[in-house]
Amino acid sequence: MLRSHLDLEFAKLLAAAMLLLSFVMLSTRRTQQLITLFAWQGTILFLSTVLVAHDAGVTELYFSAALTLILKVITLPLVLHFLIRRLGAQWDNEPLVNIPVTMLVGLVLVIFAFGLAQPISILATTIMRHTIGIALSVILLSFLMMITRRKAVTQVIGFLAMENGLFLAATSATYGMPMVIELGIALDLLVAVFILGIFFFQIREQFDSLDLHHLESLREE
Repeated sequence: MLRSHLDLEFAKLLAAAMLLLSFVMLSTRRTQQLITLFAWQGTILFLSTVLVAHDAGVTELYFSAALTLILKVITLPLVLHFLIRRLGAQWDNEPLVNIPVTMLVGLVLVIFAFGLAQPISILATTIMRHTIGIALSVILLSFLMMITRRKAVTQVIGFLAMENGLFLAATSATYGMPMVIELGIALDLLVAVFILGIFFFQIREQFDSLDLHHLESLREE
């Protein structure tokens, strides 16, 4: 009983750290710091998956945790760091909306997410069921980061952070997704990042910038 209580408290602590990192990512301007924060999100996701696997005795979740560690803590951050070094994209980001307004909107989204998650949490049976609201909050905050930033690299990081929230929600509600689906998603993420890397180089070569508003000039022509 004591171990179960400690596991529950640790699960809540991990989820709270995940939410805090989402807010920090929302307010961070430097691309390199965003990638580091994304890697820390992956680390928390790895620990929470191991916790659920240990509590439920689901061996498959250990493989999911290992996949998260390899892909989101090591591989993707390294690839993204390599891309921004080659592109010279270490500069500060320029959000479309100022940071205080963005944070205020983020708080509203968190309140909305917790209200939306309450009936789902009642039906769930996992140790992480109380963190479903946080998982939905991470998804919404990541989406908010995507739509309030100009740079293509930042929007990709927001997309990857949103996938972290989706994975946390799946683990919190249903002990995760089947392994074949997770492997497919992992492969899709790797392919997407490499394709987007090529896309970044093309934008940089054409416009000497990664600001996506330059693409509007092509549409106007």
